[in-house]
Amino acid sequence: MTFEELNLAPAILEAVREQGYEHPTPIQAEAIPAVLAGHDLLAGAQTGTGKTAAFTLPMLQRLQDSTPEAVKGKARAVRALVLAPTRELAAQVEDSVKTYGKNLSLSSAVIFGGVGMNPQINALRRGVDILVATPGRLLDLIDQGHIDLSHVEILVLDEADRMLDMGFIHDVKKILRLVPKHKQSLLFSATFSDEIRELANGLLNSPKSIQVTPPNTTVQRIKQTIHPVGRGKKKALLAHIINLHNWSQVLVFTRTKFGANNVAEFLNKNNISAMALHGNKSQSARTQALDGFKTGEIRALV
Repeated sequence: MTFEELNLAPAILEAVREQGYEHPTPIQAEAIPAVLAGHDLLAGAQTGTGKTAAFTLPMLQRLQDSTPEAVKGKARAVRALVLAPTRELAAQVEDSVKTYGKNLSLSSAVIFGGVGMNPQINALRRGVDILVATPGRLLDLIDQGHIDLSHVEILVLDEADRMLDMGFIHDVKKILRLVPKHKQSLLFSATFSDEIRELANGLLNSPKSIQVTPPNTTVQRIKQTIHPVGRGKKKALLAHIINLHNWSQVLVFTRTKFGANNVAEFLNKNNISAMALHGNKSQSARTQALDGFKTGEIRALV
């Protein structure tokens, strides 16, 4: 199957082609027609399956097809809301909205904590069709009277299981009470606990269910290897493996923030450019670390 067969608008197809994509992933092939047809969606999908484009592409098309007449002197209302658990994911989703919507007359903004509110407030004042947000900062700006969600037509909960794990369930429920009852809702989750199913039952109306990977499994395309090693030799082994394979992009996970700093420091001393990424870092340091990892300036993100 090709993207042309999914009945997407030429302006969106052109942006997809510019990114070098010709064939949709399994979740895109199933989700895009369902969303275009106006169905609610319950999708089991992990990171790496192409799920962001699975909701971004049809969402852009539906909004473009129903753009209301502009009223002079009145800012556009938020018509699509995407909730994401982390600042980094929110920024990534909004990047996709901008990339795939570059040929459309829709505007977007991303809001999250850890940075100043004023630029975000100014963007909202200018009017935004698609708002991507983390729950905490969204509620702060709603409480201050800067955001009205009464015109939302499409709501997306991305990585809903992580939102629950991170303790956002009460914030999410507060937000759900502020959006219209009649809207299209899309829920994406890698795992389905009882809490996720309860949330889905209260939010979704006769949803289409899509499961592109067996529930609660690891990503199939990842080869997993285990190296039994004593605690004192773990960092040396890590550096050895990175150099042995000449890996240019390595993600290292540690149990603690102190551990992340410690591992990054060790790798740098051993001529492997590394940066730690965790909650004690400022937002600018976190953004710098991710940007460096994307460009290849940083080999290991810890």
